Amino acid sequence: MPLSRILGISRGPIRDALSRLEREGLVTIPRNGRTIVARLTREDFDEVYSLRLGLERVAMQYAIRNATPADQDEMQHLVNAMLEQVHDGISEKDAADLDMRFHDALYQASRHKRLQAAWAVLRPQIYIFLLSRNVADSDFRTQMVRHQEIVDVIRAQDLPGAMEVIEVHLQYAYNRIIRMYSK
Repeated sequence: MPLSRILGISRGPIRDALSRLEREGLVTIPRNGRTIVARLTREDFDEVYSLRLGLERVAMQYAIRNATPADQDEMQHLVNAMLEQVHDGISEKDAADLDMRFHDALYQASRHKRLQAAWAVLRPQIYIFLLSRNVADSDFRTQMVRHQEIVDVIRAQDLPGAMEVIEVHLQYAYNRIIRMYSK
């Protein structure tokens, strides 16, 4: 049964959605027209990581310059939620969702519209990596706690510290996912 009939919508919106997912690297659509969920390779991950590292450095620079007290409070609220849920027990999906919300808030605080647009394109792939990392490595909760360091350097407007914190933060996540690929 066609997906359009199952969902009760025309084929146009489904085609548009699948095209977007293909542009984001989440599905492939070969010539036969059958959509296949993409398996992100180690090479895909390395490319996403390198782009994310560059984007997050810029996001930190602009957040230090442009974040309002309300932005900082929102990031702190998310860190507090992470800490509370880690203490109470958090699912892999909830952890990935909170992690993404935190980084969404970081990009929002940058007030850099083109940076936010670049993040929006990369975000779905990063989410898949976070979710797969969390499922593969039960110690993902440790990384959640480290988001406090990001808030602290933004509040202190410590640019050199911010560059170090974000690089360590992402390198730690990168290393955990690389272990998953080598299994």
